[in-house]
Amino acid sequence: MKEPADRDVLVAVTWNIERSGIDADGRDDRWHLAMDVLAEIRPHLFFRQELKDPGKDGGAALFEEAERLKLTPLAAAPIPESRNAVAVMADPDLFTVTAHHEHATRMWHPISNPVVRLRDPQGRPHGRPIHLASIHLCSHDPAGRATEAQRLTTLGDHGRSALFAGDMNSFVHRPQCEIQPFPDWAEIADSVYFRQRTIRIGDEHVPDTEPDRILAGIGPNGRSVFTELGHFAATELGQTEALQPTATLWRTDQGPPQRIDRLYSTDDIADALISVTTVVNDDVREASDHAPVVAKFSLPRLRHSLGLGV
Repeated sequence: MKEPADRDVLVAVTWNIERSGIDADGRDDRWHLAMDVLAEIRPHLFFRQELKDPGKDGGAALFEEAERLKLTPLAAAPIPESRNAVAVMADPDLFTVTAHHEHATRMWHPISNPVVRLRDPQGRPHGRPIHLASIHLCSHDPAGRATEAQRLTTLGDHGRSALFAGDMNSFVHRPQCEIQPFPDWAEIADSVYFRQRTIRIGDEHVPDTEPDRILAGIGPNGRSVFTELGHFAATELGQTEALQPTATLWRTDQGPPQRIDRLYSTDDIADALISVTTVVNDDVREASDHAPVVAKFSLPRLRHSLGLGV
C-alpha cells in the first residue's frame, strides 16, 4: 500500500516513558532523548504514560513537554500509590477539545479522557466527536485490570467514536497470531511478575488476557466492542510487523518482551488505519523500558467516517 502524502496522514503514538525519563538522581537525559525520538515521529496525538508529577509546580513539566511537541496536554491526576500519571496530548491544528473527563477506577491510574472534534481542511471542527483516552492498567492486580477494561467499554457506548491506547500490563487473547509466544513461566526468574500477570483457572495459572478479551473479543453477535489496531493491521492490512513486542526492553528476569502497549478504536476509526509500527532502536532502548507504538490513519478516510463529508 502506498502511503498518502504527509498532510493526509494522522499520526498517533502511545509510549510509556519510564518515570518521565527522570533518573533517581534527577538527571533528565532520558527525557530529552525521548523528546528527540518523538520529534522525528511528529505525532498529532500522543497517549502518554508514566508522566511524573504532572501537577507539580503548576504543571511546569507537563507544559514543557507539550510545548516541545507542539501539542495541547490533558492529564489525569496521579494517585498516592504512584505519582506517575497518564495524559493525552493533541495537535491544536487538527483537533479542538470539547471536554475532558477523568475516570477514577479506584484500582490504579485514573484514565485521561478528552473529547475532541477533528477539524476539516479549512480548520473548522465538524463531525462526530472522538473520545480519546490514555490508559495504564493496574500493574499488580488482574482483577483490577478487568475492572478497568470494563470501564473503558463505556467509551464506545451509545454509538460513540473512540480511540485509546496505553500500557495494558497484560497479554492479547489471540496468542496464535503473535510474533512472540507467551512466557514460559517455568523459566521466569521473577516470581512477582508471575503472580501479577497470570490468572488462575482451576488448578492452572494462565497468562492474563482478560482486558484484551473484554475490549476486543468477539461476542455472541459476532462483533467486538473495539478493534485492537495491531491485530487489525496484521490480519487485515498484511502488516505482521505490527505485532512486534513493546516491553520490557530492560529486564531479563521476565522472559522475552511482550506486546503489552496497544491501541484500540471503534470500527469507524479502524477503517481509516494505514499502519501500526513499533519503534525500537538504540535511542528508544536508552530512553525507556517500553517502545513507542505508532499508528497512522488516512485523514480523508477518517473525516469521511466521522461525517465531515470531505
